Amino acid sequence: MPLLFDSLLGLGGIWLAWQALSSDNLFRAIVLFVAFGLMLALVWVRLAAPDIALAEAAIGAGVTGALLLAALARLDVVVHEEATNPEPSQPSWHRPGSGFVALLTAGLFIALVYTLYHLPVDTPGLRRDVIAQLDNSGVRHPVTAVLLNFRGYDTLLEILVLLLALLGVGSLGKCHRQAVTATGPVLDALSRLLAPVLVLVAAYLLWLGASAPGGAFQAGAVLAAGGILLLLSGWRLPARFARWPWRLLLALGPVLFLVLALITLWLEGKLLQYPPAQAGGWILLIEASASLSIGAILVALFMGGDAEPEHKDE
Repeated sequence: MPLLFDSLLGLGGIWLAWQALSSDNLFRAIVLFVAFGLMLALVWVRLAAPDIALAEAAIGAGVTGALLLAALARLDVVVHEEATNPEPSQPSWHRPGSGFVALLTAGLFIALVYTLYHLPVDTPGLRRDVIAQLDNSGVRHPVTAVLLNFRGYDTLLEILVLLLALLGVGSLGKCHRQAVTATGPVLDALSRLLAPVLVLVAAYLLWLGASAPGGAFQAGAVLAAGGILLLLSGWRLPARFARWPWRLLLALGPVLFLVLALITLWLEGKLLQYPPAQAGGWILLIEASASLSIGAILVALFMGGDAEPEHKDE
């Protein structure tokens, strides 16, 4: 029975990925992409990787889907051309180069299956080393220990890449913003009820990361979901928080992470090697600031990369 479920899960994921890539309708492709992300989260659950499953569901499917829908809403010219083009669009498999792409994809798929088939069935990996050093890491969850202590520079680079992506999108210039229409009392009340609940869920995921699946990226994605929901309902940041406080929030996590990395390099002689007695407090400080910055960066990306968000005058 598990083999049948896993087979259906794998085949369903491949079918959704193919449909999303080959669809000529951008909105349908985005919906299929979100469905593929949720299917992939289930795959990670079956692989006993709940941390990655949470990140995939929150960021890969949820926030990324919202970003794609926001980008689609701003493609006024393309959407208008598609709506007014009387000629039927050419099927994707008839376009030039589609045969080469299909062959390349098939080759990569065969290489991936060959590699997976020849992987050793049972390898200790680094599991024993991580468990042996877990008491010195400052946390009780092995994944968090790896991501924030043993290989903390990986997480530092991921947050810097996210900030660079925001700067890249912002450098393209201000985009046209659509006027917010009346959202109705239901969405307005729902967003204001859900926003504090999402903040509590984010705080819980952040605190849970020390001993169970959770952490900064999951908490940041939940915060971003709450921010995007408020934006869609017409809420805007007060003017006094829209300039330097907002930019400080965007840079807080990456800058604090870098400062602590330099301090550990000075104190311990190695980058991000925390003193064992203070490791837990340092990791909590990094995760809390990173959660706020990740949430703010994702919301800023949803707004088109503006470093200064749309606000309301007071």
